[in-house]
Amino acid sequence: MNFAFRLLLTFNATPLLVIIFLVQKGYILGNFFPQCQRLVALPNAISYAVYLLVPILLSGLSILLSSKLGRDSFKSGEVSSIEHANNSFLPSYLGYFFVALSVGNWETLAFVYSVLFVFTFLSQALYFNPLYLVFDFEFYNITTKNGAAIFLISRQRYKTPADIDISAAYRINNYTFIERG
Repeated sequence: MNFAFRLLLTFNATPLLVIIFLVQKGYILGNFFPQCQRLVALPNAISYAVYLLVPILLSGLSILLSSKLGRDSFKSGEVSSIEHANNSFLPSYLGYFFVALSVGNWETLAFVYSVLFVFTFLSQALYFNPLYLVFDFEFYNITTKNGAAIFLISRQRYKTPADIDISAAYRINNYTFIERG
């Protein structure tokens, strides 16, 4: 389950590269399904909205599936520091945009996306998905009293270490947890 979940999280974190490529090249749903005249006649904006809707729905699915992961807790007083991490990952995702804008064809896109996917999957200590912001999640770097550095994905608005008292945090890996409440 954890391996499949990590694949889903990696896929959810990387589709912006493909979406930007499709929009930049002007590919609409009618290009993929030319036999369906209704799709060919749709405004381009509808196609682009559908492209974005797919990873949003898959991100929602990953949030639902996170309840199947192992559970841990963080008791009051166990956390020594907390740092808001929403903005620290933005430069990485802006990089996807610039790469996607420079990709010239499908073969190059497939190669670049494959390399990006593999590196993201293998190096992923943190599972930052900017689409979780749509679901009202926040991202935090926390340090426990024992010195462990943890990446926490949560809907809660934490400001101080004393605010953190989590009865159920789902373990994505040893360094990343999601609090669904």
